[in-house]
Amino acid sequence: MAASFTGKLLVANPEMRDPNFYRTVVLLFEHTEDGAFGTVLNRPTDELVAEHVPDWTSFLAEPPVVFIGGPVRNEIAVGVAEWHNAPEDWQTLFSAIGFIDLTDPPGEANTPDRIRVYSGYSGWDAGQLEVEMAIDSWFVVDPIVEDVFGDPTDLWSRVLKRQSGRLRLYAQYPENIESN
Repeated sequence: MAASFTGKLLVANPEMRDPNFYRTVVLLFEHTEDGAFGTVLNRPTDELVAEHVPDWTSFLAEPPVVFIGGPVRNEIAVGVAEWHNAPEDWQTLFSAIGFIDLTDPPGEANTPDRIRVYSGYSGWDAGQLEVEMAIDSWFVVDPIVEDVFGDPTDLWSRVLKRQSGRLRLYAQYPENIESN
């Protein structure tokens, strides 16, 4: 493994047809020799977070719904938080963003600025992500805070539009290349 992409975004190549990852943006929580895991940022559902982790609703970013984090372990809730006055032991991925344990209720020492809640996560075994990257299934880019907490609707194209070179061109890639 040449480098770790922990804290980076994986942006799906528009030619990736896996329905779990078609036009997704994934925030990587960890990337080591043993594998990688993260969460899809742009798959909101209609399901309200209040129905699952009601203690955290006052910290929710809009929309206050559960997002599909990936195809792995959809029965667990994964929280991503922005926390400017974080406890000393809290580890950030980038800026003031990191993931948070939603099983502990919020308290005076446990109050992030805002959170998003995801059902499940995305995971790769050792070497699997590297193979997918070698065949250009993913583009690796730097995140900004609004990638996590902004409008998820057109996140995939917005992330690509701010890139340079050929990556920027992918933002205009048609949904159906045959209709072009």
